[in-house]
Amino acid sequence: MNDFGLILIGLMLCTTTISSLQCNHLPLQQRKMIENSLQLLDKMGKKFPQQCLREKMSFRFPEQVLKPRQREAVKMAIEEIFHHIFYIFSKNLTLAAWDGTALEQFQNGLYQQIEQLEACVIKKQTHCFRNKEVNRLKLKKYFQKIDCFLKDKEHNLCSWEISRAEMRRCLQLIDKVVRRLNKV
Repeated sequence: MNDFGLILIGLMLCTTTISSLQCNHLPLQQRKMIENSLQLLDKMGKKFPQQCLREKMSFRFPEQVLKPRQREAVKMAIEEIFHHIFYIFSKNLTLAAWDGTALEQFQNGLYQQIEQLEACVIKKQTHCFRNKEVNRLKLKKYFQKIDCFLKDKEHNLCSWEISRAEMRRCLQLIDKVVRRLNKV
């Protein structure tokens, strides 16, 4: 084997080690990211508008998707949730009247977390494929309700405020699960 081949093998081992170290700190990074995201959600808008209280909607987050026994399945569910939140908060925001900088930071934080989860989660497609697909469908249905609600309300201020409050609850549930996983 030539020197170039040895250098490539060394770089691959180094990259794998660095990725492994980053993945070992993923729960702590997730907790910080969620805490930061919750602060940004608060900073994006003001207090929940009183006029929106009568439009309150219950979307019923499928909490069972965060209760599988396998850590990898929970991480995959969290990754899926972050994808959906990113999608929701990346379109038709003109009537939301939120702080643009906080919104952008929120989106960037979600994107970074998605990237990190994708890099760290071992996608054992064959081992937990059925469970993953069932969870994916439940999450898709949940986020479609939110998306349809926004469309039905023509992305008005109240629909965005209700969606922002729902994302806050969603992130708080994830935070609770991540904290519980750290104790196990």
